[in-house]
Amino acid sequence: MQTHQFDAIIVGAGGAGLMAALYASQGGANVAVVSKLYPTRSHTGAALGGIGAALGNLDEDKPLWHAYDTVKGGDYLADQDAVKVLSEEAIDAVIELEHMGLPFDRTPDGRISQRRFGGHTSNFGEKAVRRACNAADRTGHMILQTLYQQCIKNNVRFFDEYHVVDLLMNQGRAVGIVAIQLGTGEFHVFQAKAMLFATGGWGRVWQITSNAHSLTGDGTAILFRRGVPLQDMEFFQFHPTGLYGLGVLLTEGIRGEGGVLLNRNGERFMERYAPSIKDLASRDVVSRAIYMEIREGRGIQGKNYVHLDIRPETVNRYLAEAGESRRIDDAYVAKNLAETLDVCRTYVGVDPLKDPMPVHPTAHYAMGGIPTNVDAEVVIDENQTVLPGLYAAGECACVSCHGANRLGTNSLVDLVVFGRRGGKAIAEFVKHADFTPLPDNPTGEIEAEFERLRSSKGKTRPGELRHMMQQTMMDDVGVFRIEEGMEQGIEKVRDMRERYQNDLHIDDQGHTFNTDLMEAWELGCLLDLAQVTAKSALQRKESRGAHSREDYKKRDDENWMVHTLVSTTHEEAYPKGTLDLNVNLNKKVNTSLADEDPRFLPKERVY
Repeated sequence: MQTHQFDAIIVGAGGAGLMAALYASQGGANVAVVSKLYPTRSHTGAALGGIGAALGNLDEDKPLWHAYDTVKGGDYLADQDAVKVLSEEAIDAVIELEHMGLPFDRTPDGRISQRRFGGHTSNFGEKAVRRACNAADRTGHMILQTLYQQCIKNNVRFFDEYHVVDLLMNQGRAVGIVAIQLGTGEFHVFQAKAMLFATGGWGRVWQITSNAHSLTGDGTAILFRRGVPLQDMEFFQFHPTGLYGLGVLLTEGIRGEGGVLLNRNGERFMERYAPSIKDLASRDVVSRAIYMEIREGRGIQGKNYVHLDIRPETVNRYLAEAGESRRIDDAYVAKNLAETLDVCRTYVGVDPLKDPMPVHPTAHYAMGGIPTNVDAEVVIDENQTVLPGLYAAGECACVSCHGANRLGTNSLVDLVVFGRRGGKAIAEFVKHADFTPLPDNPTGEIEAEFERLRSSKGKTRPGELRHMMQQTMMDDVGVFRIEEGMEQGIEKVRDMRERYQNDLHIDDQGHTFNTDLMEAWELGCLLDLAQVTAKSALQRKESRGAHSREDYKKRDDENWMVHTLVSTTHEEAYPKGTLDLNVNLNKKVNTSLADEDPRFLPKERVY
C-alpha cells in the first residue's frame, strides 16, 4: 500500500473536477486529481451543442429569464437559490473560459456566437432565445482541453488511470480515498484535508444510453455506501435524440439550428405537443412526445424511432412558414454541426445533408445524486448539515439547480459554476484545517471486497447481470412508469444483487489492467444505484419532469414539492444481505425567487 498526502483531492477529471482543481490550486492548495480515465477522455467531451449564458450577444437576454426557464424546465422542483447562482454566474464563467483560450464560434463583430436550445426563452417564455454559447458542436470537448491545459499550467498533480474505490472517514469527517492503480492492481491511499467528487453520472444503468462505458456511478455509490444519502434519484433524463440502435447523443443544437422531428407521415408532430416552441420544448416533453408517436404506430417503418431532419430544403421550408428571413445551406450545416455529420456517416451510414437521421430517446443525465449546498459542500440531511471536508460537483452532485428535468446547456453551466465555487471553498477550507488521522487499516475493507470478487467462481458472469439490469430498468423504470412495473423491477434488481454477491464468476485473476475485475466492481455500483432509483421512483406518487407515472398522471404540488433523500440502513459499506433503504421526504424545495416574484410560483408548463 502506497500513501500520498495533498491538501485537496479531486476525484474525476471532467469539467467540474478540472474547474475545482484549477480554483483550489489558484487559492494556494496543493491539489491532486485522481481519475480512472485520462482527463481529456472524460465524459464532458460528449456535451456538444453549447453552454448557456445570458450574454445577449444576438438577442436581448437576462439572467432572470435564464433562471425562469431553468425553474420552469425543472418542473418547479429546482432549489431556486441554486438556480439564481447558476444563471447569474454563468456569464462570468463563460467569459472566463473565453479568456482562458476556449475557441468559441464568433459573431461577425467578434463576440461569442449563440444558438437556440430547448426550453430557453426570452421575457418569461415569450419566444425562443439564442443563449447557447458554442464551439461548433464540440463545446464540451473544447472546455475539457482548455481546463486541462490551465490545470497543467497551475501545477495540479494528475494520477491518471487510478480508479477510486472507497472513501475514508474518521472522527465524523472525510479524510481520504482509496484508489487502485489500473496498470499494477496496487491499492493507493490518498490522505487530504478536503476532497471533491466529480465522477459523473450512471446512465449505464439503462440499456439505451448516451453515456460512455465509464459512467457507472462509482463516486455516487461510494459515498452512499459510506452513509451519505442520495437526493432525487427518481429523476433521470432521457434525451429525445439518441441515434437509433446505439443511443449515441445527437446534440440539441441540431434543433437549435432549425432541425425538425418528423413521424412516418412526414408530420412535424411537435406542433401538437408544444405549439409555441415546438421542437425546442424541454427534453422531457419531447422525449414523451416521441414515445407517444411510436406507441400510436407513427414510428418510421413501424419501428421504434422517428426522423430528425436538418436537410436545408426541409429547414428552409419551415423557416419560411414561420416568417423568418434566415436560411441555411449545406456549408452552414457542415460548419456548425461537423460532429453530427461525422457520427451519423460513420455509425449508421446516413448523410444528414441528404437523409433524415433516425432517433429515439436515450438515457442521458442524472438530475439527482449527492446532495450539496451552493458551495459544493456535501450535506447529509434535510437540515443542510455539512459533512466536513467533503464536496461534490457536476452530474454526480445534486445542488438541485435542475429540479426534475435539466435544460440543455445547463449541464456545462453546472460544471463550471459549481466546480469553481467548490474549488474556491476548498481553497479557504484547507487554509484553516488540519489533517485528520487515517482510520486503522484504511484499505482493509475494500481489499476484502476485491478479493471476494476476484475469487468468485459462481455461474453468472458480470456481463450477463449487467444486461439483465439494463433491460429491467428500461422496461420498468424508463420514460413511463407504473407502480406494478416498478415493484417488479425492484424485486428483479434485488435478485440480481443477490446473485452478484453469491453467484458471480470472474475469469481474470491477474492484476495488470484487470478489466474483468473492475467491470464487476462497477456493476456493483450500478446495481445499488438502480435499486435506489427504482425505490425513489416508486415512492413519488405524481408525474413531474423526467418522472412520468401512468398511474399518477398529474403533478401534485400540494404533497410533492419535496426532495427525496434515500439512505441505506446498513452500517457496513458492503452488506452481505439485502440492501435495505430508507426514504426521507422532509427536505423542502427552496422557493426564494418565488418569494420575490410570483412568476416563479408553480404553474402548468406550456411550451
